[in-house]
Amino acid sequence: MNNIYPAKPEDKEEILSLYRTFLYGPADWNEYYPSKDTIEFDLSRNALFVMKNDKGQIIAAISIDKDEEVDKLPCWDKSLSPAAEFSRLCVREDMQNCGIAGKMIGYVFDILRQEGKKSVHILVKKGHRAALSAYSSIGFKTVGECNFFDKDFICMEIEL
Repeated sequence: MNNIYPAKPEDKEEILSLYRTFLYGPADWNEYYPSKDTIEFDLSRNALFVMKNDKGQIIAAISIDKDEEVDKLPCWDKSLSPAAEFSRLCVREDMQNCGIAGKMIGYVFDILRQEGKKSVHILVKKGHRAALSAYSSIGFKTVGECNFFDKDFICMEIEL
């Protein structure tokens, strides 16, 4: 049975290995991002969660991101503040299309509701059709576009 846990420092290498399986895919991750520093930043804020299978292997990860530049984008609905951002959702390739991403998102939504958040936003790489479709199917709305790190993103938001 798969269970979700807050990530621990000893999970760093396995999380990085999971991230590395998605290099240069539709999310356009590369050898510099996400990095060990990204993982350590998430761990320092207790903002990184993993799903492990019954063998203790990490099969999915998601983080609650904190980026003031993203938070300042004018597309977000101000009436849905306070808001949170989630990021770096990934599911091991052989475990995709099994509902794992939805469980990870639901887990994070529950945490954010307990923290008093009213909404969640996410940046999705423009052209990442699978992610855009998946987020739309669970209720995220496209609210704008932006450019960060010379990449174009679709801004999506959902009320909790």
